[in-house]
Parts: sequence; structure tokens; C-alpha cells
Amino acid sequence: MEKLPKPPPHLSKAAKKWWKQVVADYDLDAHHIHLLQLACQALDRGNAAREVIDRDGMTYTDRFGCPRARPEVAVERDSRIAFARLVRELAIDAPTPEAPRMPRTADYGARR
Repeated sequence: MEKLPKPPPHLSKAAKKWWKQVVADYDLDAHHIHLLQLACQALDRGNAAREVIDRDGMTYTDRFGCPRARPEVAVERDSRIAFARLVRELAIDAPTPEAPRMPRTADYGARR
């Protein structure tokens, strides 16, 4: 029986739980473990930003009296994107599709 890799100690309880579930359910290579760690860190970072947003709101008023988005809004957004991409790279959210995704081309946004 192969020993499963332990989650890094700096991860939150929720991220550690997800880590353990993923390594138990999937056969991961060494480079996948690094991607999994990055995904867990992105999950934690996004959750930390969400806590600040919930506590302080999405905006603040700058010195000129104009409303501005809090920096945590961008941190949460970027963390969600990073998490989604890392999960996709790990291919743990769904079975591998029969055909790969179409590559983005120069006219990607113009197609209808």
C-alpha cells in the first residue's frame, strides 16, 4: 500500500480536507501534487479575501470621496480563476473528454 502525501501544514482545515479527498480518489504524479498544492493555496486565498469582503464590503471611499473596489475583490476573482484552471489541469472535476478543447485563435471572440 502506497503512502498518500500529506497536505502542507499552512493550508486551512477545509483545504486540507479537500487535499486528502483528492489524493485518496485520484492517482497523482509528483507534478500533480504541486498543482494540487497551488490549487489549495488559491482556494485559501480566495476564501480569505471573501472574509474581508463580507466584513468590510466590496468598496471603500477614497480620499476624493469616490467609491473604489477593495483590493480583496481582485484577489478573490484571481484566486477563483487560478483554482478553476488548476482543477482543470489536474482533470479531477470530470472524466477526460473524448476530444480536447478547441484552441483559442485570433478570431475566437468574433465567432458566432
